[in-house]
Amino acid sequence: MFEKQDMLERLDIRIRWGNYEIHVLRFHLTSFPPGRIMDFHNHAEFEFHYIPRGKGKVILEDRAYTLSEGMMYLTGPGVMHYQEADDREAMDELCLHVDITKASNEDADPWEAAEAEECMEKLTNLPLKPAYDTHSAMACFLEAYKVCDGKYTGYYTSIKHQVINILLRTARAYDSDGIRVEAPVRDMLSYRYQYAVHYMKANHAASLTLDNVAEKLSISPRQLQRVFRQMNPESSFSKVLEDIRLEAVCQRLEDSLMPIDQIAALEGFTNATYLHAVFRKRFGMTPGAYRNYKTKPIKSEDDQHE
Repeated sequence: MFEKQDMLERLDIRIRWGNYEIHVLRFHLTSFPPGRIMDFHNHAEFEFHYIPRGKGKVILEDRAYTLSEGMMYLTGPGVMHYQEADDREAMDELCLHVDITKASNEDADPWEAAEAEECMEKLTNLPLKPAYDTHSAMACFLEAYKVCDGKYTGYYTSIKHQVINILLRTARAYDSDGIRVEAPVRDMLSYRYQYAVHYMKANHAASLTLDNVAEKLSISPRQLQRVFRQMNPESSFSKVLEDIRLEAVCQRLEDSLMPIDQIAALEGFTNATYLHAVFRKRFGMTPGAYRNYKTKPIKSEDDQHE
């Protein structure tokens, strides 16, 4: 980052996170030569400070703290602060300035919105003192720099993710009370059923067995059979698989003139004879009759009166 220290702040980075708008104002690396002083000042935005190398001190409002490699601190809007590099050793600082505003977003994912809200609340109330970068927020600067410099696929999106990561990892560095918002938990019965059906639809033409699908879910065949019965007491694995295959057969009958025996082979049936038997039992007609019924031209009202 020393070669192009301001490369990231040449981008206009705007992020919608939950119900917040984040506008990146500055995103850079700066170096303080030995003895350099930045007198008391404040910003209208949040400024995230990280020390990747060197040492010095910072005064936050009216309290002084020493700084060394691996430390970080946050100054919120209006917080007066003073920075100074050590008399004998330069100090580098990674800085992220962001303007954060509340903005209603009806399309926001509820879980993401809850996490964004919790993070912003923590950042707003962080203690005015340095901490160690225990969650490696500084690595996010380097990653953002790398993808930007290399113009990798999706680099703008990657950079936005790194900005959010910096906010989250900063809050975690001061975390003492843990999280208050729990992640949404899946209904495992419904999830296993839906995943099994999804997998069966994608592979219905193959020789699928209960064991095959159970293995994909890392459960036993008996457990999977129980899943199907709990979701629908009148159904079973074999019944669901048959339904999927018959649905595919019906689609081919409607959309093509492909021979029945070829359709049977493509959609997972042993042969045309077996398909005829299953089809007649389910629909009360043969596949050929179904095709004729579905593809028969519809007469107009004039034709019907002739």
